[in-house]
Parts: sequence; structure tokens; C-alpha cells
Amino acid sequence: MILSDARILEQIEKGRIVIRPYRPDCLGTNSYDVHLGPYLSTYVDGALDSRKPNEIVEIRMPEKGYVLVPGQLYLGVTEEYTETHGYVPFLEGKSSVGRLGIDIHSTAGKGDEGFCNYWTLEMSVKVPVRIYPGMPIGQLIYFEISGPILRGYDKKKSAKYRTVSSHPTPSRMYLNFPRKRAK
Repeated sequence: MILSDARILEQIEKGRIVIRPYRPDCLGTNSYDVHLGPYLSTYVDGALDSRKPNEIVEIRMPEKGYVLVPGQLYLGVTEEYTETHGYVPFLEGKSSVGRLGIDIHSTAGKGDEGFCNYWTLEMSVKVPVRIYPGMPIGQLIYFEISGPILRGYDKKKSAKYRTVSSHPTPSRMYLNFPRKRAK
């Protein structure tokens, strides 16, 4: 089941959902609106390698905005830091953002119970679009979990995105590959 606005507020008061900064006017009927942080990143190389770290360049968006262009992957970040304990958060794009041709995530819209961080966005556009720091970019939806949790994301040793950062975090897929031993 999806949490209603009243249940989201109740869980914020209990500390099971944390949203910083919290803005009461961003609470919807069954979601919470999040905003685009000031940083974007792009990968330096045209061909990425999933077995190694890929270099990124960071862009601090000016107040006058920044134009995203088709064919380029941008990593963005939410302004909001969130924690979710006992629920599964999903990040979805807002319909107004989608109607501009902006996709905010390629595949990673589901968070894990125990996720405590800013959300990195995998952004792409269909046509050139000017975006702005602080603009509404997505909405968090919280799902109830059926059954006990054996180990939350914040307790998993293999969790690759636990280091808190208000900057976009590039892929850490390379950590999934076994390291070659020196001979």
C-alpha cells in the first residue's frame, strides 16, 4: 500500500521518514515533491566502462538555468536529503517535468528501506530544455513493506551508495566485479 499524506506526516513525526529541508506545501495527497539541487555531472568519456570508475565533470547550475541537450546523460541530485526506515521509497518524475520531455531516472526509481542520502538522478531529455536549481523535479512515494526486514540498506556492507553526498554520485557498478588478484 502507498502511504497517504496523513501517514507520511505521522511517520515523519516518528522519525521513520526524514526529509530535509521539509516544506509542508510539498506534501501531496500520497507523495512528497522533491527539488533539483544545484549540481549536475556528466561523464568525460564518450564510452563508459562498467568495470572501472568513470571520470565525471561537475557543473554548478547558475540561477539563470542550464540547458540540457538530447544524447547526453546528466547526473543530477535532489535538494532534499531523505531517510526511510520501515518503508520503500519510490522516486517518480512529476508530470509537468515529463511533459517537458525530461526523464529523471533511467532505471533507479526505487530506493531501499534504510536508504539515507540525497537522490542521484539519471537525467536525459527528448528536446533541449532549460532547467533551474530548486525547480520541482520529482515526487517520493512510500510503500509499506510486508514482512520483517533482515538488513536495511544502511546496514548492508555491500551497499555502494551509503556515503552521504549532496553532489551527484556516478555509477559504482565496478564494485560488483571481483577484483583480480596480484600474482
